[in-house]
Amino acid sequence: MLDEPRSGRLAAWGNALLAGLAAPDDVAQEITGTDAVHRISGLPGEPVPVGLTLGLGRLRALGVTGLRLALPVSGHPLGLSGPPEFNARALAAGEAVLTVGGAAVGLVPEVYEAGPAGDLHVEVEWQCLPVRDAPPADVPSLSEAERELAEALRDATDALARLDVAGAGPSAQAALEAYRARAERGGEVLAPGYPPRAVRVLALAQRIAALVAIASDGHGGAVSASQIAARAELLRPVERTARRAQVAAYNAYVEEAERRRS
Repeated sequence: MLDEPRSGRLAAWGNALLAGLAAPDDVAQEITGTDAVHRISGLPGEPVPVGLTLGLGRLRALGVTGLRLALPVSGHPLGLSGPPEFNARALAAGEAVLTVGGAAVGLVPEVYEAGPAGDLHVEVEWQCLPVRDAPPADVPSLSEAERELAEALRDATDALARLDVAGAGPSAQAALEAYRARAERGGEVLAPGYPPRAVRVLALAQRIAALVAIASDGHGGAVSASQIAARAELLRPVERTARRAQVAAYNAYVEEAERRRS
């Protein structure tokens, strides 16, 4: 529940590479994580899928200076700029990366399981598609996101209490304990070049999203269809705020670069 989206890792470490703050092999390893392999297909000038190192190098050669994250859901195209074809792909995946400067393209991950039964591994192919050169939808500034998160944390805590998640049985207790252990353990997020404020905002946004996920996974006292619908309505604005803050944190590198240029 505190895991980074693949598109977040690509945006953060891709920005570190574009800024010359991380070595290509290290960047590829950080983006790949526990997956077996990542490839990029459809890059301008590359007729076949290529590895991350070559693919990110190609984007830099095309004049790309930064990468932005998008985390869209139905009814909320967060971070997207069009066209509709790309937005539909990104919405189906629930995430995407958009370039800043140079070629206007976006990357959407397609995730596959490969290998024999009992020894499956995950492969990711990033589909590169044209995007509209326009401001991304509904992305707050980092300072806006930080202010919104303080209120969202209160709302999430109130929602958990109202839903009686803590008293909903062993499975809810186990989920809460796992969340607390991971939150306390924390971990390094983002990549070189990001301001400490972005790291703080991302960590808090991920924790709020985790609390919402616990309350949305059938834990708590809701048993009827109307109670389940009421729960979703209660949690929706909190989840939306957490997603917006995550996007703001990952995009803070680009925001800061644009501020310095203005």
